[in-house]
Amino acid sequence: MRYGFTTGSCAAAASKAAAYMLLTGKRKTEITIETPKGIPYTAQLVDIVRSEKEVSCAVEKDGGDDPDITTGTLIYAKVSYGVLSLEEKQGSPQIVIDGGIGVGRVTKPGLDQPVGNAAINHVPREMIEKEVLQVCSLVDYKGSLMVEIFVPEGDCLAEHTFNPRLGIVGGISILGTSGIVEPMSNQAILDTIRVELNQRKAQGFDYVAVSPGNYGLDFMKKTYGYDLDKSVKCSNFIGDTIDMAMELGFQKMLLTGHIGKLIKVSGGIMNTHSKEGDCRMELLVSSALKCGVEVKYLKQILECVTTEEAVRILAECGKRQEVMDYAMERICYYLNKRTKGKMKIDCIMYANEFGELAKSKEASEWFSLLEQEQEQQI
Repeated sequence: MRYGFTTGSCAAAASKAAAYMLLTGKRKTEITIETPKGIPYTAQLVDIVRSEKEVSCAVEKDGGDDPDITTGTLIYAKVSYGVLSLEEKQGSPQIVIDGGIGVGRVTKPGLDQPVGNAAINHVPREMIEKEVLQVCSLVDYKGSLMVEIFVPEGDCLAEHTFNPRLGIVGGISILGTSGIVEPMSNQAILDTIRVELNQRKAQGFDYVAVSPGNYGLDFMKKTYGYDLDKSVKCSNFIGDTIDMAMELGFQKMLLTGHIGKLIKVSGGIMNTHSKEGDCRMELLVSSALKCGVEVKYLKQILECVTTEEAVRILAECGKRQEVMDYAMERICYYLNKRTKGKMKIDCIMYANEFGELAKSKEASEWFSLLEQEQEQQI
């Protein structure tokens, strides 16, 4: 598998090249930087625009064999001369980094950058500064340089990222902690979950609502009138999300999810991706057997393709609620086993056709809590 390079690496390479061309007056078509991972990155430079006072150029993002929405996007850097500060007059160059068009701006607390800053995370900022200072040292330049990172397609691309949910407006983020994109890695999703949890904690909350995806958010809004846009989407990583929430000091969590994912939790499965295990029907049959469902219905459930179809069979035999309540008991057992008593966790399970199927004993308390929060934000 071929690894790729982050938007942070692209921004650092473009910045170094633009600084070199500005300070030397020489044209450059490729540049090499060292990523935090220790892997060198040689980037080809395109769309070079030069003048006496500023130079801009771009690097095309290459996601390797794990491409994301930004693969193929041009990441630009424009470097220009700045005004000398007292520090610079004494011989210490200063690199000022900001974002331009297509780079998001932070509007909510709890993110890597403070409110008002361009969404260029601290590691890419460090990379940019390091590479540009190398150029300054090479040519013995002790003045100030302004570095602007911009992404012409960034505003449109951001609509397909988590940025709107995180309160980053106007474009994408410039990211990367290692400088490289490791193929088939789930780390980006886990990092995003942690960011959303951090943001929630920074806003002063000790409780958090979590859902695997958009269907859970839609269900809560349609059924209970609560907009979970302020919640955390955990994807398949239910166990990891619980662990991170406890680590950050949350006291309470509400997990809302479709039966297709949550029934797996009734068997202790905390990563609900199908490649980790797909025993939905077996677990449904186990709960149904415990509740005395006839064998002929159990056989029908085992042959079902979807959990919605299985729920329909349980409804036909008059056992739906009993089986769902028992399944919820098992789900809560494993959720509480994961928390080890360090965090209170409630759960709501639903099906698209049937709506709410079951909930933990104290889940209803969340509705008044979430309603109060919404009223405070109006």
